[in-house]
Amino acid sequence: MPFQLKRSSKRLLSVAALLPLIVMLLALIYMGGMDWLEGRPRSFLQSLQWAAETMTTTGYGADNAWRHPVMALYVILIQFAGQFLIFLIFPLVILPYFEERFEVRLPHQLPPMAGKVLFYRYGPTIDSLLVEFKNKGTPFVILEEDMELARNLRDRGYSVVFGKMADDPAVLSHVASAQAVVANADDHANATFTMVVRESAYTGPIYALADDPLYRYPMLQIGATEVFTPAHVLGAALASQASIRISPPAEGMHLLGTKIGMAEFRVRAESPLAGKTLGELRLRERHGVSLIGQWLGGVFTTTKGPQTVVEAGAILVAVGAHANLEVVERMAMPIRRAGPIVLAGFGAVGQKVVEMLMDAGETCIVIDRLTAPGVDLVGSVLERNMLDRAKVREASAVVLALSDDSESVFATAVVRAYAPEVPLIVRVQRTRNTARLYRAGADFAISVGQVAGQILAFQLLGEQMVQVENRIKFIRQHAGAVVGKHPWRSEDLDRTGAKIVAVERDGDIIVEFDTDFTVQANDELFVCGSFNSLERFQKDFKTGSQA
Repeated sequence: MPFQLKRSSKRLLSVAALLPLIVMLLALIYMGGMDWLEGRPRSFLQSLQWAAETMTTTGYGADNAWRHPVMALYVILIQFAGQFLIFLIFPLVILPYFEERFEVRLPHQLPPMAGKVLFYRYGPTIDSLLVEFKNKGTPFVILEEDMELARNLRDRGYSVVFGKMADDPAVLSHVASAQAVVANADDHANATFTMVVRESAYTGPIYALADDPLYRYPMLQIGATEVFTPAHVLGAALASQASIRISPPAEGMHLLGTKIGMAEFRVRAESPLAGKTLGELRLRERHGVSLIGQWLGGVFTTTKGPQTVVEAGAILVAVGAHANLEVVERMAMPIRRAGPIVLAGFGAVGQKVVEMLMDAGETCIVIDRLTAPGVDLVGSVLERNMLDRAKVREASAVVLALSDDSESVFATAVVRAYAPEVPLIVRVQRTRNTARLYRAGADFAISVGQVAGQILAFQLLGEQMVQVENRIKFIRQHAGAVVGKHPWRSEDLDRTGAKIVAVERDGDIIVEFDTDFTVQANDELFVCGSFNSLERFQKDFKTGSQA
């Protein structure tokens, strides 16, 4: 390939060639003016010095006053031209030249790609996945078309290639050996990229992240292996957290009819439960209530033994007779699960949330700053009057689907202070802001990066990025190896995280147990816990499921 000068180099050479000519022309004009108008002739060398001093704004020597108005006007114009030239050359010529010299440190062609994953363009959608890749030592390369962003990524320790396919398709010369390819630009750029990659003899999987689901089929047609729409999956995840019709709090509660209930309580800092261990509280022995687990920072963990600490700010999931749950309710704040769902932010994600909620039969109140079909209240969720009009305190959940994380953090704090008993689910733009939202009071904060990361982690790594025990289930079991044990007083049982909430004996269902009660061989157990804890229970105690 013949050597080609870069654009900034061409500009610099052009300026270097023109500048002496301009200075010489100005010197000749000055020399003529001083002779004809001022009557004080100057040599060419003296005129050249004047022109150089004026254009570089370094000042004057002997010539510093002119009598003729035309000459004075000429000098003034050249002075302004010199100032303009200085400020024009540096940002448009000098700085770009040095930037391109610095850019040499960024590779402009893919390295050998065997065993590596290629990501086309960086963005919040893949941020958490790249962190996971880096932590696991999984090799990858980012092809970035924005120079400043490419430098930032390189400084973060990522393997980055800077290049633009439109200018230099050879940037993808080694793509054929890549393990997998992920297209993360806008839909049109992804389509072009997919076609170029296939034309480069790449036969492996291409995973494209699309903004508009309508483009899914065309992108599959031109070569994508799978096309995902993370923004819509994020909307579904937010709706699932907000609606118990979409995601019921527990599966199998019908097995116990009305004898057992399940409730959620928020633990305020001043609650007598906050900071105490289960061993200190003895909720089962004193009140007949089993604490299944607690939500904190968007993660559900099952309780495992008397050393489990009840955290301030957590949402507790408790099971027991209804009268007993009312006793615990007086020590903590009950979580509302009845009423309409209030949504703030009616963008693409918010619209998907509302669509899913309406399909599930939920009543929605939509707040947005702009008037649009589907918006019920126009204004800001930060305003107290708007929260009153939306009846937020009567809602079963509030979903913040705002597009700015700073606004989301403040709105979270405002809504939490206004309605502390209402579940608050927040959309996060950038995954790194998730912790801030939890500190502000969010019960669940979900980012598009988390959603896309989990989808792609399953495709690229064959595993889930985050294992969360968040689904609760009731099952009926034979007694198995639990025979002879007290349902509530066994460390072995506690370690599984599952809880025996009732025992059926001779046709009667017992929900409270005396100190000397033990499980008998013919008893049937009603056990509650997360899917993972129930698997541990069945494995450790060799029980057989009945329902």
